[in-house]
Amino acid sequence: MFGNRNRRSALLASAALVGGALLMTACQDTDGSVDSGAAQSSSPSAGAGSPSASASEDAASDGPSDAAWNAPTSGASDEPAASPSAGSGSGGGSGSKGSSVGQVCGANDLSWSTRSESQAGGYILVMAKAKSGITCVLPAALPTVAFGSDGTEAGPVEQAVGKQITLSGGTVAYAGVNPKTTNTDGGKELDSIIVAVGNEDPNPVSLKVGTITVDKPVVTNWHTAPKDAVPFN
Repeated sequence: MFGNRNRRSALLASAALVGGALLMTACQDTDGSVDSGAAQSSSPSAGAGSPSASASEDAASDGPSDAAWNAPTSGASDEPAASPSAGSGSGGGSGSKGSSVGQVCGANDLSWSTRSESQAGGYILVMAKAKSGITCVLPAALPTVAFGSDGTEAGPVEQAVGKQITLSGGTVAYAGVNPKTTNTDGGKELDSIIVAVGNEDPNPVSLKVGTITVDKPVVTNWHTAPKDAVPFN
């Protein structure tokens, strides 16, 4: 009887030892798995990326950089555009301020006016002065004066050409035009004349003179005094 009891006690003690060993093993395994998971969660994965790297990628995808927006347009130049010169300096007349001294006047360089006079049977006094800021020269040549659509030109009154005249400021040049030198009836009825500084002037002007009869017209040279521009036959 005592032998059976001792054997049962030994079996119970062995079972208790085995159960305790199993329990300790299970606890160790459980603790190890928890620690392993904690270690994995505490260290960042390689694919997560750092916050600074993500911000850089987002900025790169938003649009062009400041350097791209501020880049100069293709073909633009920092050099100022060239400005036109103040005067042409050529003999055809520039019509612009700042014309060169000694330049031949053109009709568009001058301010024009006319006046009817009664001397010498009646004539038209043509007056010309340089526009503001212009200095130019009327050549020693007969003014070109034409009438009507057929371009009838006035012939010379004087036997020789006059002197050249420099126009500037208030200086005025005068020429006298007699539109009709014949004593017969007839002629063209007109109300304007066309005046140019020489036949090569590219900008002749049309001047109103009232109603006139034109038949074999004549014109004087340019003069600096109106009394010298009377077209006596």
